[in-house]
Amino acid sequence: MLSASLLTLVAAVAWEVRCRAWGYSPTLNDTPDLWALRRNAVQPDSIVIIGDSRAWFDLDLDEIEQGLGRRPVQLAIPGSCAYPVLADLADDKSFHGTVICSVVPIMYFAPAGPPLSNAMNAINRRLKQTVAQKASNELGMLLEEHIAFLKQGDLTLGKLLGRLPIPNRPGALVGPPLPPYFMSVDRERRARMFDLCAVPGPLQDRVKYGWLPLLSPPPPPTYVPLDEFMSGVKKAVEARFSDSAAAVKRIRERGGKVVFVRLPMSGELRKLEDKATPRAGPWTRLLKETGAPGIYFEDYPELSGYDCPEWSHLSAPDSIRFTHSLVPHLRKAIDGTVELAATVRPSS
Repeated sequence: MLSASLLTLVAAVAWEVRCRAWGYSPTLNDTPDLWALRRNAVQPDSIVIIGDSRAWFDLDLDEIEQGLGRRPVQLAIPGSCAYPVLADLADDKSFHGTVICSVVPIMYFAPAGPPLSNAMNAINRRLKQTVAQKASNELGMLLEEHIAFLKQGDLTLGKLLGRLPIPNRPGALVGPPLPPYFMSVDRERRARMFDLCAVPGPLQDRVKYGWLPLLSPPPPPTYVPLDEFMSGVKKAVEARFSDSAAAVKRIRERGGKVVFVRLPMSGELRKLEDKATPRAGPWTRLLKETGAPGIYFEDYPELSGYDCPEWSHLSAPDSIRFTHSLVPHLRKAIDGTVELAATVRPSS
């Protein structure tokens, strides 16, 4: 037993040293359990941030608290569609606070797939979470804050095997790889980009060039007639508009507020998103059908001059400066002093 314990300790220390040499450092895993913990912290009048990873990286909790008078609860989920969380808040009859909702149209209007399942997994975890799972999460956070190799998204055996360069073949299509850990996460789910990713180098390139295949729509399935498939997609997107309008209405009827925001992106990713989902399309229609105010970063010089190092998210220092400039616009939108026409004017 002593020999086994010593061998385990030596192996663990060696693996920790190796992982730190690769650039990993101790930080929390963003799990459905951590999301559930923050969802349970929502009060009836809370300010809640929902959406995708841009809201996770770009919105600084300290700046929002200083500017709006309440500390927000961070419920944005990387790689997710914001609608299920919006609906969850709308269904919570006690909630009458403020929702700041980041919109990446490619994900917000995704009819199925990971964007929806990522959000639903977090919501379902909260609804069905056991005492043992809550205790495991608390213990896990204590360890993750001190040990670098506890990265369930990167460093488990299954994830490491998944990095093997296996090509597509009949009956087995290999999807695009997810980005590696390039951020720290705290107990409030505030994500900050690693300094190593904010400067040119291998980590930045690995993250940057991974976005285009991940955010490009997959080809239609071959086992469904194309016209039938496209008809189903159209119905799902139309339902997302009407369902979003209904969710916003329920929140507003209780005295709550919803503000949609479009956060910065850069480079080739910006070209892809502007082509696939032009501003005059889903964004404009979402604001029109919900009647909610929207803030588009392109409209304001103080919000549009940022460069995302890996095309999709702001660096940690820029996220603070950006949020400081965004807060006055959020305050006006929440107070109802922003004209809807101003939020949907054509981009320059």
